[in-house]
Order: sequence, then C-alpha cells, then structure tokens
Amino acid sequence: MRNKHLLIISFIIYHLSFSYAVAQDTLMVRINGMRCAECGHKVKNVLRKNPGVGALEFNYERRTAKIAYNPQMTCADSIYSMLARTGRYAAKPFNPKERIGRGMGQRIADMHCQKCADRIIASLSKLDGVDSLAPHLDKSYMFIRYDANRTSRDDIRQVINSLGYTPCNYYSSPKVEYGYYLLPAEQANEETAENVLSLDGVEDVNVNPKRRSLAVTFFNDETTADRLYAEIKKMGIKAEVPKPHECDEYNKK
Repeated sequence: MRNKHLLIISFIIYHLSFSYAVAQDTLMVRINGMRCAECGHKVKNVLRKNPGVGALEFNYERRTAKIAYNPQMTCADSIYSMLARTGRYAAKPFNPKERIGRGMGQRIADMHCQKCADRIIASLSKLDGVDSLAPHLDKSYMFIRYDANRTSRDDIRQVINSLGYTPCNYYSSPKVEYGYYLLPAEQANEETAENVLSLDGVEDVNVNPKRRSLAVTFFNDETTADRLYAEIKKMGIKAEVPKPHECDEYNKK
C-alpha cells in the first residue's frame, strides 16, 4: 500500500512538473483597475482558477500583468474573459508605445533652496519619460509627472539619490509625517532601509549612502516621531537628528 501511495505521489509531481514545463506562452496585459498588491492578489486568485495559467508577474506602476500559460490547456481569449467578468480587473493588450501617465510626490528634506531644486530639475529633465517637475520648497517636496512606459519611480529616485539628496514618498494627508536622520557610513546601506521599513507605521524608507542619510515616511496614527526614533536606535542603528541646516549652495562655484 505504501509503495502504491508513493507511485501516485510521484505521478502527480511528474504531471505538475510537465504542465509547468510546457507553459511557455506568455500574455502581457494592462489592467487599469489593478493599483496595488492587494489588487494583484485578487487578480491572481481569479486566474488560478484556470488550470492552464502558470507564473504571474505584476507591475503596479504600469498596471500590467505578464501571464505564462499552457496553450494546450487554455488560451488568451479565455484569460481575457475571466478578467472581464470581474469588471474592475478587465484587461486589454499591453502596448509598449502607449503613454502611461503617472505622478508622484517626493519629500526631499535635504533640498534646502532653489539652487538645490535646480540641480535636481536639471538632472531629471534629461531622463527620458519625465514630463514635468514642480518643486515646493516650503514643504521640501517635488511633484514629478512621468511616463511609466519610458521610466519608473525607481529610476527617478536613483537619479535624485546620485545627486546626494534623499527622497521619500510625500503625501498631503495630515496622517503622514516624515523623519530624516544622518547615519554612520557603515550603516548607510540597504539593510538599514529594510530594517526601518519593518517598523510599525512606516510607509517608505530611503537610505542615501552618498549623503549618509535616512529618510522615512510614516503614519502618525500608528507611531510618533519620538517612538520611531527610539525604535530605530533600539535596532542598533546609530541615527542622529541633524542640526538645523544653513544652506551654503549659493556660495559653491
């Protein structure tokens, strides 16, 4: 009896492995209603009901899904029909030439003056896909419009980071606040960013190794500035609140 059970299990594993091995056709679709990971989870639950659907890859910025499927078990029309029945997650073919307009606010605590803003604007303006830039120095943030089919949020943040500034997500909600700290060189890394991101109430984290700085976006109904700082220090991160800045950009040649 035991050998019989082992044979059945081996057959099932072989069958599943074979099914995924032949699932080589892919379908790239736009799903305008898919805006976040929760939406992606719902789309995945719908498509998993189709036994011919294999691996799924989501890009929430572009709102696209790359769907691998076994053409012997299903087809593109069947996948489109399943998504259409959801209403919100109806899909259409992805067009790589289509403009996908996106906008994002980035809080840049170390953008202290117009010259700082001008430096950022000059570099981002050279990035293919960036449409417009609007700095708001009174709130230390910049609003950026871009084409997600030609660039991305990560590309934009990388450019800002390379200039020595430390952007993090900006929101106008009164429930959102920001933290900015200086770090020792040995802790200005991705590990620090991941550790701080795991704290309650933290929405976004960015560490800039060039400036040795840490920028945090957090929800004040889940934590406070003092509690967040205490928890960061408790992790062994030697973060320090910087002194008030006196901008010397205009004195630089």
